[in-house]
Amino acid sequence: MNDGSSTVAALPPSSQPAGVLGVRDVTVRFGGLTALDAVSLSAGARQVTGIIGPNGAGKTTLLNVLCGFVKPDAGELSLGGTPLTGLPPHRLASLGIARTLQGVGLFRRLTVLENVMAGATCRARAGLLSALFGLPRSDRDERALRERSLAALDRVGVADQAGRLPDQLAYGLRKRVALARALVAEPRVLLLDEPASGLSEAELPELGDLITGLAQDACVVVVEHRMDLMMSVCSAIAVLDFGKLIAHGTPEAVQADPAVTAAYLGAEGSGNGGEPTDG
Repeated sequence: MNDGSSTVAALPPSSQPAGVLGVRDVTVRFGGLTALDAVSLSAGARQVTGIIGPNGAGKTTLLNVLCGFVKPDAGELSLGGTPLTGLPPHRLASLGIARTLQGVGLFRRLTVLENVMAGATCRARAGLLSALFGLPRSDRDERALRERSLAALDRVGVADQAGRLPDQLAYGLRKRVALARALVAEPRVLLLDEPASGLSEAELPELGDLITGLAQDACVVVVEHRMDLMMSVCSAIAVLDFGKLIAHGTPEAVQADPAVTAAYLGAEGSGNGGEPTDG
């Protein structure tokens, strides 16, 4: 695998922290709609960076750009100095970018363990096919893949559910399985899209501890509208409003920023309550 040897210029806003994941002047247009407008930010290694904003701010679009689902019309992406702009999702996955979805997206007819093994396809070589289809491939690869998948399940606290089908689990456990599927690829960057959706208030503290722990090994980027969770786990927060970056700093600084207050009050005043739907 060639990670590339060229480098991109340093990220322009010198006031922003240097980070492993760089977004520089990224613009995305859908027809006449500008979903992201020259957004620049960085997310540090071993940190949790939050992305917040009112409905339609561009949060999910930004995640889609970072994982290759959407190609930007302008701007640059980098990971540890390696340019990423325009790479397809499978190449980004091989370079260490993993993502969870707002839902769970699990295969209903595969066991929990098999679902997690499917998340390692970018690195598993023969192991996944050998395990799922009984092909005469390397037993060593299969054992290593199973061990790594069980370790990922253990890390999120559901290793005891490995042999069950997803529909047999409560929603909160299925969310953990989806997270384990992202972790099994041993990502350098972990993108979490509304990890708290569908969870109860009682489940949030444990989720917060889990997210904080994951940042010990990766750059974690979280899109979430549960502000209590974001304020407790994030070391930096970026705020989007109508596709523009209007604030980027510590949770305390962002919370006190008048532009952020105005963005959320404006969303509430429009009748949608400020709750994100499509990001």
